[in-house]
Amino acid sequence: MPDGGRLHVDRALPFLVVYRRPVRRKDLDTNLLVRGEASHLTVSGSAKHREGLARLVDGVIGVLRDTYGAVLLIEVWAGPDDQEAEDQPLRFGIHRSKCVRLGSTLDVLDRALGEVRIKGQHALVETVAATNVFPPGMRPLMTAQRAAELHCDVIGIEVPPVYRDAAANATFPLVRRALHRGISRSIQRAVFEFTRSQTSHRPPHYQALGRRSFNKSLWQVDRDLAAVSNTFDFILQVTPTNVDEAWSRFRRGRFEREPDFASRPLKIDPSLVKRDLFRIPLERVEDPTLAQLLRDQQSEIDRKLTMLGDRGTPRFLYGSLQVYGGVPDALMEVAQDILARVPPRSRDESARRTIDANGFALRAQTELDYYRDQSPDVVSRVEVRRDISALTVSRGNVLIPASAKIPLSRVDALLAHEIGTHVVTYVNGRAQRFRQLYVGLPGYEELQEGIAVVAEYLAGGLSRPRLRLLAARVVASRHMIEGATFVEVFRELDRTYDFAHRTAFAITTRVFRGGGLTKDVSYLRGLLGMLDYLGKGGDYPSLLVGKFGPEHIPIIEELRWREVLVPSVLRPRHLDDPAGVERLAALRKSSSVLDLVTVGARKGRRK
Repeated sequence: MPDGGRLHVDRALPFLVVYRRPVRRKDLDTNLLVRGEASHLTVSGSAKHREGLARLVDGVIGVLRDTYGAVLLIEVWAGPDDQEAEDQPLRFGIHRSKCVRLGSTLDVLDRALGEVRIKGQHALVETVAATNVFPPGMRPLMTAQRAAELHCDVIGIEVPPVYRDAAANATFPLVRRALHRGISRSIQRAVFEFTRSQTSHRPPHYQALGRRSFNKSLWQVDRDLAAVSNTFDFILQVTPTNVDEAWSRFRRGRFEREPDFASRPLKIDPSLVKRDLFRIPLERVEDPTLAQLLRDQQSEIDRKLTMLGDRGTPRFLYGSLQVYGGVPDALMEVAQDILARVPPRSRDESARRTIDANGFALRAQTELDYYRDQSPDVVSRVEVRRDISALTVSRGNVLIPASAKIPLSRVDALLAHEIGTHVVTYVNGRAQRFRQLYVGLPGYEELQEGIAVVAEYLAGGLSRPRLRLLAARVVASRHMIEGATFVEVFRELDRTYDFAHRTAFAITTRVFRGGGLTKDVSYLRGLLGMLDYLGKGGDYPSLLVGKFGPEHIPIIEELRWREVLVPSVLRPRHLDDPAGVERLAALRKSSSVLDLVTVGARKGRRK
């Protein structure tokens, strides 16, 4: 379109959001506030385009009217820059025509805009009625008579220009992004009410009115971020490769000398990878929801790269606290309560009946074959390796330590944890066009590990020793954060909580990886979060669409409504097992994490 104008109609919807750029003054960044909408027009407000613009808007509104019977035209403009930037009040103006049939729509818009918060400031909303609605210095997009003929209602939203300092010719991107999200949400909620009250269209949710098609820039940014993330495997890079040898030396030294761990050499230069990371043009992503996710992902990758460069130094722990968080008092109390109430000796995991690495690899391969029957997208493989000390999944592949001795009573639970959760969400994430869902969004570990521990319970194998182990990881992390040494944490687990020497060493090793890693707090914290989520009626299968954090659950739900996401291709075995279904129903009624081992112990295991 002339002078950089653009019309984007994602699909036929009963609304159009318009922004006209003033000719005689700068209007920094206001056009960006509408570009994420599914149906929007940005255009020059020049008088020479007036007739052509009127015909264009008339034609678009006419087509939408023929489909829905009524249309809502929303024009957005910036309020006056008549105050210092820091003194600019957060005051929206709703401009409406004098017709009264939009009462409920205006009420919804008023409430939604009133919920916008910028830097702690509450928004104020004023409503102004006029014969015609248009920005200062311009003419109406259509006359009141023509709007009535087209069954078109017109609303204007005057936006406070808190996202810029006009005098300094400067903008505030973070403020503008927050404002954009609030305005977009408000518009969608208002259109949802208008649609249900004034048209025959019945969208299931206001978020279903969001954008579904995107420009190439978004998908290129998504691909580039995934490519950078895939240049390194963070957990493998910070996990020691000589745990068995270190244990032997630690034991021979009577548990008095801190072990010397070996790490994998870095295959990347974190500084060079960061250079590639920050070349990615995130500013080209118009959708406010996805833009925020991608920015958060960029920040998380940056922090992990910094941590890789800080391996073996005190700085590593500070990075870990940023990425994985610490141990709040409430979580510490839960962990200590578990350790106090669950006895250290239990028959739940008899050491007399175990399976070695090769035997478990066969079971894992059989389990992967089960999921391959659901989808050919399962290309995961099983590897028995000597350079790891714990069972793990890396990029969809199951890695088994060669020295593994796994109690038979825990095999089904571990398969549900590693394959039924981590592999399943990896494959489901790869089925999405949005690649961050298989790479893992920021904070995904907490929800992933919470789901995985619940999966152990649903498979009938969440034992008392396992729950004690998860609690001990929290306690060990807290002591490490507070400055305890490796030997001091080991002694605490050994003498205070009566863990076997080898188990205490394994817990302590995990906590001190890289220089102090708080990732293991995610297991118990994630489990508690899952109990709360399921207790409130949350849907378990919807969490398996990919790898994301607890704070992303509403965003994932929004993307479902907008049909940006496709259904999961894999469904965990334990969700179709009658015993697993019964346990899930019982779990929703649980009042304490201890219910999982008291109730679970009375249930039979899957054959």
